[in-house]
Amino acid sequence: MARVAPTYALLILGAAIVILPMYLALVASLLPKEDAISYPPKLFAPDPQFVNFKKAMEAVPLGRYMFNSFIQSGAITIGQLTTSVLAAYAFAFMRFPLRNFLFVLFLSTLMVPWEASIIPNFQTVQMMGDPPAGLAVAVAALVGLSVAAGVTALLAGAFRRGGLARGRVPTPVVAVLLGVVAGILAGGVAWRAAVDGMILSLDSYQALTIPFLATAFGTFLMRQHFMTIPLELRDAAAIDGYGHLSFLWRVVLPLSKPALGTLAVFAFLQSWNQYLWPLLVTNSDTYRTVQIGLAGLSSQEIDSLNVVMAGTIIALLPMLIVIVLFQRQLVRGLMQGALKG
Repeated sequence: MARVAPTYALLILGAAIVILPMYLALVASLLPKEDAISYPPKLFAPDPQFVNFKKAMEAVPLGRYMFNSFIQSGAITIGQLTTSVLAAYAFAFMRFPLRNFLFVLFLSTLMVPWEASIIPNFQTVQMMGDPPAGLAVAVAALVGLSVAAGVTALLAGAFRRGGLARGRVPTPVVAVLLGVVAGILAGGVAWRAAVDGMILSLDSYQALTIPFLATAFGTFLMRQHFMTIPLELRDAAAIDGYGHLSFLWRVVLPLSKPALGTLAVFAFLQSWNQYLWPLLVTNSDTYRTVQIGLAGLSSQEIDSLNVVMAGTIIALLPMLIVIVLFQRQLVRGLMQGALKG
């Protein structure tokens, strides 16, 4: 016990340093206006003023901002999980030329600071708000995705043992036909959406979410976890008739719940805390997020620190709930991802 006491003491000290600001914010949110700005700051609220939370909700449309943040964070989390799992699977289980080089090239995007790409992203979103330009870019992107999907299906043999390939039609022909059909459908949807001005435009949910649907960090995290899955499982699944898609869905994903939980928590927290990008692409309260709402609340109630702290506590609650619910998956996922490179 004596050997581990210093370690526990250091951990308790670190936890206290992290928790103290949040505790002071909670106390300030429950104090009257005069006590909230007193010095030294009060450590307790003998007469809690819960009305401060009501004032914060009435000063700015905080409920609407939080709803927008939920939409934005939820869409980004689902998008990053989907794209990261597919990309990581290819880098971990599939064999193709220049695989390691492409993976390193993929990771190199992590070295580019977000601030360096914010202007190109903004110009892209602004350009795609114009229906003709949006149509051209969307069709090109979606057809490209369809072709990539067809080529991937050919390389992976995803339909090799599926019902579609058991007939007389050869597997490559089936894959190409599926890619063409997907391209036609995607092009039709893109054209209809572009005519309606729905592809991308400033001050919309699309502008808030689409630039963040893929992440190199998520791909790296999932790929590191997939590398811990024995290749013998892949061979056994192939003997049982599983293609890549079946193996991914029925074997890999059930074994990857901790890593998926970790990525989901990171994606949700990062998108929830975004400030600069939502401020840049939104102009109205209809689409603005909670972090912008807090900045507006701070400037509007500059002499009411207790109300500002009440708004901050309200904005913190979803993040605290997510961390408490997924803390075990968060720790297990990070530990597993660090074990094998």
